[in-house]
Amino acid sequence: MTGQTIMIVEDDREIRSLLADFLKREGYVPICAEDGVAMDRALAAQRPDLVVLDLMLPGEDGLSICRRLRARSDLPILMLTAKSDDIDRIVGLELGADDYLPKPFNPRELLARIRAVLRRADRPTATTTPSRRVTFDKFIADLDARSLAFDGMAIDLTAAEFELLACFLERPKRVLSRDQLLDWTRGRSADPFDRTIDVSISRLRRKLSGADEQAAQIIKTVRNGGYLFTSDVAPV
Repeated sequence: MTGQTIMIVEDDREIRSLLADFLKREGYVPICAEDGVAMDRALAAQRPDLVVLDLMLPGEDGLSICRRLRARSDLPILMLTAKSDDIDRIVGLELGADDYLPKPFNPRELLARIRAVLRRADRPTATTTPSRRVTFDKFIADLDARSLAFDGMAIDLTAAEFELLACFLERPKRVLSRDQLLDWTRGRSADPFDRTIDVSISRLRRKLSGADEQAAQIIKTVRNGGYLFTSDVAPV
């Protein structure tokens, strides 16, 4: 029994009820909301461990809600999308969603995705010692605290972005394929149309270059190969 709290933001009453019952059987504590207004009321009373957010909602849509949530917190977000909404899935990832699952889906796959996102978002306790801190260029990353700073200034990364950065920091100057990165960070193999890693790398590059313009070149694209982290990585 996990006891972790999962908020389900879904306007379809039947799907909402089925997901809540399923997650409850798996040991989670579900909180249900039919739209953004109900979600805000629930969030005012309790912070969940993860939000399962439907893309198509009445009133404020899932993309707008995702943008709002990410602007104010690092709360893990798993988006539910229609299979035909490839562009919306990409936009959702750009806005900071940690993962997505197209409808219709198998509840067991949803559960696996939820567990993977929660593992990535899990923060070590204060008793974790010693911390694994590394430096590259003028950046310092703490792999245990899952934090990144540039010249002492903290850089806000989502759980998915930090997990991706950690893959590169642990394997610098090696070409890493999209399949490898997707497997290590999200626990699944890539298909030819899965742009999850490309979008996440684009977001990570943007945040690195926001602190230092030259940092845009740290992660290079290798044609027909994958991605290469070009900086030297050293322990602090």
